[in-house]
Amino acid sequence: MFDREIEDQVEIVASPAEVWWQLTNLSGYSNWNPFIIDARGSVCVGRRLTLTIKQDGMPPIVIRPRVIVAEPEQELRWRGRLGFPNLLDGEHTFLIESTGPNRVRFTQREAYSGLLAPGTLAVATDVIAEGFRRMNEALRQRAEAAHATRAAARAHEESSHQRQMAGPPGG
Repeated sequence: MFDREIEDQVEIVASPAEVWWQLTNLSGYSNWNPFIIDARGSVCVGRRLTLTIKQDGMPPIVIRPRVIVAEPEQELRWRGRLGFPNLLDGEHTFLIESTGPNRVRFTQREAYSGLLAPGTLAVATDVIAEGFRRMNEALRQRAEAAHATRAAARAHEESSHQRQMAGPPGG
């Protein structure tokens, strides 16, 4: 069996919870994800997802991987195949690693195996890596924007509460 791996990472200024929410909110993918343009299913171990993958210069493909790890705020992993077992199999991993308060390192990785892996990846590695990079960047922008919006709302709420506690002006 042949093995090959493609990986991309990005630093995100948001909480692990925010990144996890954006990653596992599959129904929102069509609004922001340039790589997995449609996603359906439940992110639960043992369940199958239906994912439509769009890579530059290639027609969209639909895959139906099975979720094998779903550790909230840490890791999501699924395994899928193209055709028969051991023809072209892939294990896709998303890792969320806290690197400080409201900071994470997000890693997207695919490990390929099977008889067609060497030839397929010799042709498609750069395209797949670019798809990972584009998705990671879109996730970063979305998670950071949501995190900033929530932080601003909390600050406004705290400020309003402090004003209420201080009483009316001149009172």
